[in-house]
Amino acid sequence: MITGNLYIVSAPSGAGKTSLVKGLVETTPETALSVSHTTRPPRPGEENGRHYHFVSTADFEAMRAAGLFLEHARVFGNFYGTSRTAVSAQLDTGSDVILEIDWQGARQARVQRPDSTSIFILPPSVATLRERLIGRGQDSSDTIERRMAAALEELSHYAEFDYLIVNDRFSAALDALRAIVVANRQRRETQLKRQEGLLRTLLS
Repeated sequence: MITGNLYIVSAPSGAGKTSLVKGLVETTPETALSVSHTTRPPRPGEENGRHYHFVSTADFEAMRAAGLFLEHARVFGNFYGTSRTAVSAQLDTGSDVILEIDWQGARQARVQRPDSTSIFILPPSVATLRERLIGRGQDSSDTIERRMAAALEELSHYAEFDYLIVNDRFSAALDALRAIVVANRQRRETQLKRQEGLLRTLLS
């Protein structure tokens, strides 16, 4: 059976991770975003089951106790987790699956899935990171300062990832992200499964 590749994409808040992953899924066939569970309330425009599975803290704790999460973490007072069975089901369709998670979850996911590929998105500067957080217009100054402190902590874990992409120009960063996915599909292990019929014909 042909299974997809698992990608872990992490970044500090404001680095543009969500926009890059969205662009990747929209422009690269056979890629899918894993939808996480979270205890935080929906933001304006977010839909349950599409952006996140919004659950109560009690339900989240029950899922965690049952071992249903591939990874989970607490971020800004809210819990986030990735369903183990949902990711496996997506991979079994042959699609490459993207986990858009923080460094804590990424560390857990790499242990659970050592076959995964991890990618860290870097901002071009701390000043740009701050500008992007302010530009959202969603958070108070206190919240922005907390997010900046958390972002600097997140940045310190860059060395744990396989690839680093600097999101200075969005189009160039998206091209780099897409190049990693496309290149991985040409790996021998993947092609032995995808091109089994062709290889058999060529060598007969």
